[in-house]
Formats: sequence, structure tokens, C-alpha cells
Amino acid sequence: MTMKSWHLDRRTFLRGSGVALALPWMQSMGVAAPVEQAPRRLASVYFPFGVSLPNEKSEYAEWNWFPAETDGSFRFRSSLESLEPLRENVTVLGSLSHASGRKMGGHDTGDIFLTGASFRGTDYRNGISLDQYIASHVGEKTRFGSLVMSSDGGVGEPTRATTLSFTTQGRPIPALSSPRQIFDRLFGVGDASTKYERRRLENTSSMLDLVLENSRSMKNRLGNQDQRKLDDYLASVRDIEQRVNRSTAWLDIPKPDVTEDAVDLAVDQSLPVEYMEAMYDLIFFAFQTDSTRVATYMLGQVAGATTIANAFPACLGLQGNWHGLAHGAGKGDGALKLGRFDQLLAQQLSRFIRRLNETQEYDGTLLDNTLVFYGSSNSKTHNNTNYPLILAGGKSMGFKHNQFLKPGGNVPLANVFVTMLDAMGVPHDGFADSTGELSDLRQT
Repeated sequence: MTMKSWHLDRRTFLRGSGVALALPWMQSMGVAAPVEQAPRRLASVYFPFGVSLPNEKSEYAEWNWFPAETDGSFRFRSSLESLEPLRENVTVLGSLSHASGRKMGGHDTGDIFLTGASFRGTDYRNGISLDQYIASHVGEKTRFGSLVMSSDGGVGEPTRATTLSFTTQGRPIPALSSPRQIFDRLFGVGDASTKYERRRLENTSSMLDLVLENSRSMKNRLGNQDQRKLDDYLASVRDIEQRVNRSTAWLDIPKPDVTEDAVDLAVDQSLPVEYMEAMYDLIFFAFQTDSTRVATYMLGQVAGATTIANAFPACLGLQGNWHGLAHGAGKGDGALKLGRFDQLLAQQLSRFIRRLNETQEYDGTLLDNTLVFYGSSNSKTHNNTNYPLILAGGKSMGFKHNQFLKPGGNVPLANVFVTMLDAMGVPHDGFADSTGELSDLRQT
């Protein structure tokens, strides 16, 4: 009996988990499959106000966010217990911070979490964030250079930013906060036809060309300070120009087919647990479909009462707000209360990491090819040292885990960033105040 020959079309799709993905090239398609390196990705998640850090002799010591060290190993305590099944893919980092942040107010450091920039007083000039630096090297490979999200949305104000992402000139990149809006941008067909969208992009490109042309003749007539402002403005125009060019190039390529019921798109910040799940799900699908390889999510910003996320702890029946819980963590059972909310946040992170780890990609998992960086720029409220940090994933990039590392208070957090850049193959001459790699994070 002879086997009947058969042929697969490139447009054949695999469906599952709410997403339809085009099959890779196979021999049965008549062409040998190309050998490709798995995409390397970064997801960065920030939360404000620090964590519960009761004294080791306190009756609430089990709610200390950092693991307990025992006989050369460590044990996750209550706040991070959801990470236990994932410990082979997780490293907890302590003692690190940005040196520049130690000189700043406790409500200012969210702006520099991914930049490590130094600014004081009215001389506010941030630097490029880690995600945008990576996006500048890998963003052209995907439809979207990066995905920027926060619970508050927009950009906020200087030292009270509602976004983690900053351009080369240190300008904040507006964050998206609506799951529906984010989904439509990533996967929606949209109201306009391709023909209309192409015309709109062409008109935008023409206007940008006119702005750039007129600015050249203006620059020579300006003083030094105004020239700097104009340069910043023109850099923003060029950023828009790059996004227009990318959008134009992708016009004729269909967006991935992700079903709307794969994400709870009706949810908003009034339902914190469901909302956080939806935001993490959107990052997951953006990575799984290779729509982008860089994502940031600011759970809340550090301005206290003005952040929408300040009300999130109410979902656990906790009295007061997030900022108030953080201030009260050292009083009475305050460590327990804040610890319960720390625990909820860690459960959401664990769910995201677990989903990445359960999704096969190439010879490993999506998590193997993704770095997840999670943490706060406060240890306790307004204390800008000893950041609570977690780094997960990246095994295919040589990262080793199942560790609780405390490199020391004089080691710049930017050394972790440099280690990530090296592992992702992104060229650099250092980042912020880095002094080298953090070698304990990598396989020898």
C-alpha cells in the first residue's frame, strides 16, 4: 500500500487558546523550513509604594516580601508563595536600586524605574527607558515596536509619570489603559479600509516632511535654549515618522486572528483582579503572535491619591487605599494587610509567567524566550533602596534561576539591565550608571 502524497497550504492555521496562528513552513508545503532564532522579548511590570517588610522577629514576619534564607537556599514566604511552582524559572533580587533614585523624593522614582536617569528639582530631564532602547534595535521586526500600558493611561506629569516608557530624549510615551482599545490596536480590523488608512498615513507623512523642512530654516534663528527645545520637538516628529513608516509597511499584512473572547474586553479598573488579568493576557497574546517583542505595564504610579490603582486593595476588603496601606505597614497588623495585597499582585504575575511557561515555542517555551522584569522603586514607602525585584524566564538566553540574589547596595540596578541587553543580543555601551554585567544571573 502506497502512502498518498498531500500538501499543506501556507495559509493553514492552528487554532487554540483564543488565537489562530499561521503554520510555519514545513516540508509538506514543498519548501524546507527556515532555521530561525526564537524571538527574544521583554515584559516589564512596575508597582508603586513598596512592599510589606516587617522585622524578622515580628509576629508578621511571614508577610515579609523577600524570601527567608535557610541553609544556603531560600523559601518563599506568604507574599510570593504563588511563585513556588515556578521557582526554576524565577530569581528574586534584593539590595539593588538606582543610585540616582536614592537622592530623589519617594514619589518621584517611578519615572526612572527603567531609565536610571538622574534629575533633581526643576531640572527634569529623563533618559531613554530600557524597553525603548531594546525596541530601537528589535522593533522593526514586528508590527508594533513596543506595547506601552498602565492602569492610569497617558503620561501623567514630570516625576509623577503614568508610563514606564521614555524616548531617546527622555519624553514619556503615552500608555494605553483600556483593554478594548489595546485589543483593537493589536488585533482589530478597524473601521477604515486599507485604502483609507493608506491615504491617511500618506497625508501624515507629507505633513511631517513639511514640518521637518520648515524647521531647518528656523533653527539658525534661535538661541541655544530654544534650539534644544526644537531639537527635542523634532526628535518626537521623527519618532512619529518612524511609526508611520512601520504602519505603512504592515498595511497589507493581515493582523493575527485572536478571538475577542480570549480576553475580557469589557472589564475596567473598577474590577482590579479581572482588569489586571486582562492586561497580562494582552501582553501574552501580543508576544505569542509576535505582534511586538517589548511591553511595559505600570500597575500604578507613585503619586498617591491621584493614581487609579490606589483603590485596588478594596477588592480584598481592605480598608483604606494602597498608599495608606503602605504607610501603615509598620504599625500593628499593617504588615499583614499590605502583605495580602502584595500576595494578590504576585498571584497575577505568577499566572502570567505560568501561561508563558505552558506555551510551546520552538524547542522550548514562550517563557524561555521572554524576560519578565517585575518590581517597585520603593522598598518601604518612600524608601528608595533595596528595591523588591523579580526576574523570570530567559532560559534560552542563558539565564539561571531558583535564586535569591543580594549583590549589595553599591551595585547599580543598571547592571541587571546590561545583563539583559547582552542576553538579548542588543548592542550597547553600558546603560545609565552600569558598571558591568551581574554574572550571577547567567549560566557560566
